[in-house]
Amino acid sequence: MDASDIKRLKDLEEENRRLKQRFADLSLDYRIIKDIVEKKR
Repeated sequence: MDASDIKRLKDLEEENRRLKQRFADLSLDYRIIKDIVEKKR
């Protein structure tokens, strides 16, 4: 593994972290909206 492979791995790990956080945020948004819609019924 050379330096460019290590940099690529670190970049992918960072992207993965950001995507997981975005997914968590969107999941929370979905649950909040779902709760609001269900309460209006």
